[in-house]
Amino acid sequence: MRALRKQMREQGIDAMLVTHLPDVRYVCGFTGSNAALAVTAKRAAMFTDGRYTSQSKEETLGARVVIAKKSALREACAWLEEPGVAAAYFDPEQTTVAALEIMRDALSKGKRRGFFQALKKPIVSELRMVKDADELLLMERAALLGCNLFTAVLPHMQAGVTESEIAADLEFFARSMGAEGMSFETIVASGKRSALPHGRATTAKVPGRGFVTLDFGVILNGYCSDMTRTVHMGKPGREEQSAYEAVLEAQEAAVAAVKPGATCGEVDEAARSVLRGAKLDKYFTHSTGHGVGIEIHESPRVAAEQKQVLEPGMVITIEPGVYIEGKFGIRIEDMVAVTKSGGKILTPAPKAMIQL
Repeated sequence: MRALRKQMREQGIDAMLVTHLPDVRYVCGFTGSNAALAVTAKRAAMFTDGRYTSQSKEETLGARVVIAKKSALREACAWLEEPGVAAAYFDPEQTTVAALEIMRDALSKGKRRGFFQALKKPIVSELRMVKDADELLLMERAALLGCNLFTAVLPHMQAGVTESEIAADLEFFARSMGAEGMSFETIVASGKRSALPHGRATTAKVPGRGFVTLDFGVILNGYCSDMTRTVHMGKPGREEQSAYEAVLEAQEAAVAAVKPGATCGEVDEAARSVLRGAKLDKYFTHSTGHGVGIEIHESPRVAAEQKQVLEPGMVITIEPGVYIEGKFGIRIEDMVAVTKSGGKILTPAPKAMIQL
């Protein structure tokens, strides 16, 4: 809340309406599924509904809790008129056209035309990019839990087992080890299906020989983890071995490029140049990574020509891959925290090729 108000002062913003639930959680701590947070220079109120009467009072910090009689969003908008502010700002990346119509309709007729103004660039999501020490500790714990899941599931990976069974094992172990849930739909892609970058688990059976890509993450204490490892069933051929080594080299080169002052585009190029040298760059069909935090995909985006400068406290993924249609795919992914001196890997599970 203090950081948000500081940004508001610096940008000359009298009031803000925060409706994106991860942003609401970040600013005031409330984790319910219905919320609208109204903030001015000296006042703040978090609006929700009767389902969260007890929870909202336990979780919310820095804002008065209001249990809305009808619509939390509408009542938050009406509340913003009371202090006499000239305009209230909202994040256009998180506000639908329909929601904006509701917001305007909640105002008195004289203020409907120009009261709500779109931010030129998001404020809360930019604040969320840089994690403080407490957040980094929570994220490290979530990442280590993910590593433990990988270790636990390896003995269950056998030829003939379905991808869905492996995904179910990962998710069962996650819950058993204390996770609140998975941070996204688990990806298990085996054999030729490993060439699908987002090959979600199916009833396809793991072959006796071929790659299996596991991409998964957990939510622990409200923060997400994300990691990918690709293992090989049986003995790999020369092409598979060479491609795996190239992806691993690209991944490690990008991790080494993570440091304060580097741009996201430079980190992406560090991975891409290795695969270019191995003549595999045309099979690398997505960006090198993304931010992680309360949401599994956050700013910044680690991709070609991205100018965002890395700062200590940012947490990003580094996940280059190679996907050869009809043959195989490989991806290796770590979560990396930007420190004052470079990058710290938060997911220290083995990356050398594992043969099962």
